[in-house]
Amino acid sequence: MGSFNFFGRMSRAFNEYPSLSNILVVSTISGGSLIAYAEANTYNGSQGHIAHADATASDGGHALSKVVPKKKKVVLLGTGWAGMSFLKSLNNPTYEVEVVSPRNFFVFTPLLPSVTCGKVEARSIAEPIRNIIRKKNVDISFSEAECVKIDPQNKKIYCRSTIESHSKGEEEFAVDYDYLIIAVGAQVNTFNTPGVMENCHFLKEIDDAKKIRKNVIESFEKACLPSLSDEERKKILHFVIVGGGPTGVEFAAELHDFVNDDVVKLYPKVKDLVKITLLEATDHILNMFDKRITNFAENKFGREGIDVKLGSMVTGINENEISTKARGNGKTTSTPYGMVLWSTGIGPRPLIKEFMKQIGQGNRRALATDEWLRVEGFDSIYALGDCATINQRKVTEDIAEIFKKADKDNSGTLTVKEFQETLNDICERYPQVELYLKNKQKRNIVDLVKEAKGDAAKESMELNIEEFKAALSEVDSQMKNLPATAQVANQQGAYLAKCFNRMEECEKNPEGPPRFRGTGRHRFHPFRYRHLGQFAPLGGEQTAAQLPGDWVSIGHSSQWLWYSVYASKQVSWRTRALVVSDWLRRFIFGRDTSGI
Repeated sequence: MGSFNFFGRMSRAFNEYPSLSNILVVSTISGGSLIAYAEANTYNGSQGHIAHADATASDGGHALSKVVPKKKKVVLLGTGWAGMSFLKSLNNPTYEVEVVSPRNFFVFTPLLPSVTCGKVEARSIAEPIRNIIRKKNVDISFSEAECVKIDPQNKKIYCRSTIESHSKGEEEFAVDYDYLIIAVGAQVNTFNTPGVMENCHFLKEIDDAKKIRKNVIESFEKACLPSLSDEERKKILHFVIVGGGPTGVEFAAELHDFVNDDVVKLYPKVKDLVKITLLEATDHILNMFDKRITNFAENKFGREGIDVKLGSMVTGINENEISTKARGNGKTTSTPYGMVLWSTGIGPRPLIKEFMKQIGQGNRRALATDEWLRVEGFDSIYALGDCATINQRKVTEDIAEIFKKADKDNSGTLTVKEFQETLNDICERYPQVELYLKNKQKRNIVDLVKEAKGDAAKESMELNIEEFKAALSEVDSQMKNLPATAQVANQQGAYLAKCFNRMEECEKNPEGPPRFRGTGRHRFHPFRYRHLGQFAPLGGEQTAAQLPGDWVSIGHSSQWLWYSVYASKQVSWRTRALVVSDWLRRFIFGRDTSGI
């Protein structure tokens, strides 16, 4: 009993004083031990108040007359990838942060397809937000509510509680802010296709994955009922996936593995009646990947009996059939189905639609921001993740100002040296310039000047304003919108937190590129996305990996890379341990087919 009391006291101590978690006890088989201590990066809030009180008392009361500056209020909407990354990276205690979200947890969305067929449990990929914020040395509070309106003029947001209450009416409240960070994500885009909302499953939230899992299990149980005909069983066990992107392809692969690894043992009577159909409106599935991956995936699915229909557009869905139209000949077909997963793209949420109308962006698909993630026209409102897109400024809009800044001797022409000295600032402010040089295989600025001047380059390497315009006339063609992925949102959240951590310092000493339309420099370096690669699990313990440098790997080795990367990217040791244990459980015992 003494040992239980000891561990109980230790557990309470670790909960009350998180800094004690930096003490590590390593025991050896022989009974010896090693104790190591690392200074805590975070501290308990109450300890900070006690230290402040002691300092005041020891100062003889003089500190009581000091005015404590009011903390600026930061309101964060959303607990997805962008919001979670911002919270984890923020370490400036001069802010008061309030998080508003209809869900009180973060979801590791890349593993949602694994939840649908029992490879991973839903709880294993969810981390409570309060677990994240309690470890921070920043004043952070959380409200489980949905923002329904943004009032940028008065710097207020209006929210409605999402918790069921027995009180009359809906619980609404307003929140003031100094800075607003919008990271609410996006919703499924149905493209106004009739019957999609009423008859399809989606895969955006953890509840979606749980519903799909329950529906899959119930489909097999229902198909085993003795009163059904084979035609009825075929209809029930016809699974249709609309959209050949990473989510649709991975779900098709997971479902196929479930059928081959578990259904053949648990539902032997109906295993031969299962059909999986993947509908894609374009010419190929996984069209954002390298062609080698696309071709491998299409051939693999064909060999395994997954019916991939390319150029097939869905025109409507009712409770029994899905109607499609072939893109080439316009032929329409209606096919009975048992379950449909709709995975074709994303669109703005109602809050974002309404806000875009307020600020004159009603004709856009996402909130437009500048390169520092500020909503255009508002210095105190930021938007990141799937709900926003960076509206990269064009070089041609500022060409005259850039030339004037570069022409330091006011000669009316630019030498190669002047151009070269300005190029780094141009590339930072306008990343499309660097992409243009790379794609055109230009070794340096001299090659670009020679191309602009043509035969005249033999006589002079100086550029006038017209030749300068000609040299940079095509660079804006390299502008691309960032993909709506977890990787982009994660990097944006970390970038914005870094800006907030250094806000005061950079106000005094700006570190960004020079202002071509004005004087001085920008406070911060603009956001730059760094692509780290992407995965496409294809089933059968095979994964396609496309990494930077045009490096492509397909097969079992890439599957183990997928396991290691996704385990390391979990937001806590708790979820990391749960996910790895789920994978081990599946290897040993198979998938959980209980449907709960």
